[in-house]
Amino acid sequence: MRPVEIACDESGSEGENLLGGETDVFAHAGVRMSVSAADACVREIRARVGSPAEEYKANHLLRAKHRAVLEWLLAPDGPLAGRGHVHLTGKTYFAVRAAVALLAEPGTEAMARTLHRTGPATFGAARWELFLKAFVSVLRLKPRRGVPTSPADFFALVGELARVPGEAGEIVGRFRGGAERVTAYRARLASDPGLVPVLDPLVPAVIHTVRHWSTDGTPVELVHDEQLALTAERVLQLKATLGPRLAAVRFVDSRDDTRVQIADFLAGVARRIASDELNGRGDPVLTTLLRSFVDAGSVWDGPTGW
Repeated sequence: MRPVEIACDESGSEGENLLGGETDVFAHAGVRMSVSAADACVREIRARVGSPAEEYKANHLLRAKHRAVLEWLLAPDGPLAGRGHVHLTGKTYFAVRAAVALLAEPGTEAMARTLHRTGPATFGAARWELFLKAFVSVLRLKPRRGVPTSPADFFALVGELARVPGEAGEIVGRFRGGAERVTAYRARLASDPGLVPVLDPLVPAVIHTVRHWSTDGTPVELVHDEQLALTAERVLQLKATLGPRLAAVRFVDSRDDTRVQIADFLAGVARRIASDELNGRGDPVLTTLLRSFVDAGSVWDGPTGW
């Protein structure tokens, strides 16, 4: 069966830097469009926006004066209807879920949601933030400054929080037996360049993208914007995970492929809409328009269930 080409781009990528970075949401978009349809869409966006910029980005569409263009792009009868898909990752929740999976019990989504929702109130916002930053730091080979960086320091903090009464304290208490798993993970990360870091949301998002577009059995060829995190070793990992669903991965400069430019638009506006929703300043109209594009498997525990 001939593969279908899916053009991809992302927004909010900061690698394993899940906390304290520039963005709190990561979005990965895939678009199934012919080159001619994408060319026509970009021309129409240019005509409607009227900016002299050589390359348009999502920020052009997010300006208040171009609201009508954004609504047209995301509308049920718009140019992306049935052609676009986006996987969202709330970065804080992604970190919490990774902690539960690595240190306690893999696949326990309910436990991760409980900890994510009750942690700040149970431990205090500052202590909760320190705990999450310590977890992220200890799983990185290049830890961030200003937080506990050794496994011993991190598990000392785990012990402190485990003594706090409440369900969140009980969940963190389960992490105390995870020291050997952290040590083993750090050793694998140092020795295997193809290992996908558990804190990087890019590869899981790509997997969801391929699965979405190959639901009917059609293999997918990804035409992806140049992305340093998708190394040759990680592409091989993707192929091993996805099997015949993923036929190939090809990298291009977004300026040379209008389909990737459309994916960039979708990823960028989706990240901004989702971030606004996460921070209590969501736009009900845009949130509703975005809903039809969002993957049901998005890593999300915000006010909108998507």
